[in-house]
Amino acid sequence: MSLLEHPMGLKSELLTEFSEFEQVVFCNDQDTGLRAIIAIHNTAAGPAIGGCRMQPYPTMAEALEDVLRLAKGMTYKCAAADVDFGGGKSVIIGDPSTDKSPEMFRAFGKFVDSLNGRFYTGTDMGTTMEDFVHALKETNCIVGTPEMYGGSGDSSVPTAMGVIYALKATNKTLFGNDILAGRSYAIQGLGKVGYKVAEQLLEEGADLFVSDLDERLLEKITLKGKETGTQVKILKGDEIYSAEADVFVPCAVGGIINEETIEKLKVRAVAGSANNQLLHQKMGEKLQSRGILYAPDYITNSGGLIQVSDELYGSSKDRVLAKTKAIYYSITEVFSSAERNNLTTVEAANRMCEERIESRKRQNSFFLHNRRPKWDIRH
Repeated sequence: MSLLEHPMGLKSELLTEFSEFEQVVFCNDQDTGLRAIIAIHNTAAGPAIGGCRMQPYPTMAEALEDVLRLAKGMTYKCAAADVDFGGGKSVIIGDPSTDKSPEMFRAFGKFVDSLNGRFYTGTDMGTTMEDFVHALKETNCIVGTPEMYGGSGDSSVPTAMGVIYALKATNKTLFGNDILAGRSYAIQGLGKVGYKVAEQLLEEGADLFVSDLDERLLEKITLKGKETGTQVKILKGDEIYSAEADVFVPCAVGGIINEETIEKLKVRAVAGSANNQLLHQKMGEKLQSRGILYAPDYITNSGGLIQVSDELYGSSKDRVLAKTKAIYYSITEVFSSAERNNLTTVEAANRMCEERIESRKRQNSFFLHNRRPKWDIRH
C-alpha cells in the first residue's frame, strides 16, 4: 500500500489525477502550526501561479483533493487568459478566523521560496492581502499584495469586471445584443466579487435576485437597488436555484451545478465568478441538454489572475483593463466553437486551452530547467 493510499484514504480517481501533477509539496511547521499543501500542475507556459486558500478541511484527503482540483483549473485559466504562467494552487489547513498568525505566513513564505520561483501565490478564500505582506518578508514569489508594498491591490475589481464582460458576451449570444439593462440575474454570493458584480448590474439597469449568508450585505444591496430604481429580491438558501431570472451568476463556492440543483434552474444561462461551478464536467452536457448556455468559469473569473500576473511585468492598470476586456471575446469564441463543432462549451473551452498549452510547451521546452521569470522586477 502506498503512502498516499493509507494515511489519507484517497479515492482511486484522485490517485489517477495525482499522476498528472509535476510536484505536490506538503508543508508542516510545528512552531507556527502551519499545515499546508502546494500543488504544481503544469509549467509548460511558465512558472505556476495560483492563490492560497485557508479553511478548516476535515481531513488531509479533502485538502489534497481541493488543491489538486484548483491547481489543474489554474493551468486552464492561465491558458485561457493568455498569460505566461502555468497552473498551481496552495491550501492552508485551519480556521482563518482563529488560526492565523504573522509567523504562520512567514513560515509559509519560506516553503514557497524553497521552490525557487516555480510557484507564485497570493490571496484566495480565507486569506487576505495583509497575510501575504508577512509572507513577502521570506520570498519574492508573492503577488496581489497592497499597492503600498509594490503590489497591484485588490484583485476582486478586475475579477468582477471580467464577469461583467462574460455576461455581456452571454447576452450577445442569447439575445443578439450585449446590453445588460432590462435583464434579470440571480446572484449567489455577495462577497468581494459578487457584490461588485451586483452593484454594476444595478447601475446598468438590471433586476436582481440575490442570496448571501450576511444579512448586512443583503440590506446594503437592497438599498443600492432603491437608489438605482431597479428591483432587488432577496432569496434564502437554495431558493436562488429556482429564481426565474435570465442568467444565474454563481459567485460563492464551487460544485453548485450538480444533479440536484441543475433540475431546479429556470435560467437561460450560467455565468459567474465561483471556481469549479460544475460538480463534474458531465454537468456541462446536462446544462446543454436543458438548453442552458454555460460560460466556463475559469475564463469568466480570470480578471484577478490577469491583474496579479501583470505585476511581474511592472503593474499597469491600462494593460490589465485591455486584457480583461478580452474575456468578452474569449467567451464569444468558446460559444461559437461549441456550436460549430457540436461540443459543450466546457469541451470547447478545454480544447482551446489544451491547444495553447501544447503550443507553449513546444516554445518553452528549451527553458524547462530555468523557471524563474526574467521579468520579476523585485529581485
